[in-house]
Amino acid sequence: MKIHIPNSAFLGNINAFIKSADFTDLATLNITANEKWMSVHPVVLCMVAALGLKIRATSIVNQPILCQVFTAASKHYFQRMGMFNFLHLDSKMNITEHEPAGRFIPLTQITNAAELTTFIGDMIPLLHLQEIQAQPIRYIVSEIVRNVLEHSGSTFGAIVAAQYYKKTNTIRMGIVDTGYGINKTISYSHQTTSDLDAICMALTPGITGTTSREGGTDYNAGAGLFFTKSISKINKDLFVIYSGNTLYKLLREKESATVVLKSNPLDDRHTVDTDLPYWQGTVIGIDIKLDEHEEFSKLLQYIREIYTTTVRERKSRQYKKAKFI
Repeated sequence: MKIHIPNSAFLGNINAFIKSADFTDLATLNITANEKWMSVHPVVLCMVAALGLKIRATSIVNQPILCQVFTAASKHYFQRMGMFNFLHLDSKMNITEHEPAGRFIPLTQITNAAELTTFIGDMIPLLHLQEIQAQPIRYIVSEIVRNVLEHSGSTFGAIVAAQYYKKTNTIRMGIVDTGYGINKTISYSHQTTSDLDAICMALTPGITGTTSREGGTDYNAGAGLFFTKSISKINKDLFVIYSGNTLYKLLREKESATVVLKSNPLDDRHTVDTDLPYWQGTVIGIDIKLDEHEEFSKLLQYIREIYTTTVRERKSRQYKKAKFI
């Protein structure tokens, strides 16, 4: 596999970064980076780390098949974000570490519920967030990582990283797994025609891969990804989900626009790319501005109302279908 990290790769331009990757050769991983400087979204680092874990798992013990070519500048960034320690690589650099509080959450692997609880407890103080700012971030991480642990079949759990960008007052976060992927997970209970079809189902309220029942079950209501996308939309932020050969990107609403939540993700302002290198698993990238937030309880209530209405209408349409005996 080959992956090149450019000087800039954020959610707005992440398609170009993905298109340059090659995930086909599972025996090697060649990571290169821009020679001058590098500033990328945490989801990019999560993807690199996830690929590294796959390579380490299939390589000869104590002989990981990893090739990395970095300059001093990129090595510094990778070491600060925990990449070299995470992949058991020697950066051959002596870097003075600084207190990360208020800036970033380095790469973290979460493989069980206890680790998820610990991560969420540690994450909020590190980012120095106020409670009203912390609530949506805590919710998003809890919902998405729990989905990974319960449904993805990922051997390595979820890879998570986050960073605070002072200039835009934004938290950027990545959550990545190398499990079954959305298409296979959703197709357990629903008929899908493509990766895009499966992603759209996963983002639709009340649809879950655990059951064909409208509204899901008491434990899996098909709400997590819909809620996450809705939080991004209400706050007029970017949201990206990539699985198989398809990437769905929720675009920012105009500042003057009145936000209306929609149950069909294709009715939102978005772009879709269906001809990307095949990612085995799921990649989720999220941006959350911290300056303007509705009270979180009101925000969730609004999202729940849309969820409830959508599921009720879909059930009603099903009951009205002709039944032949």
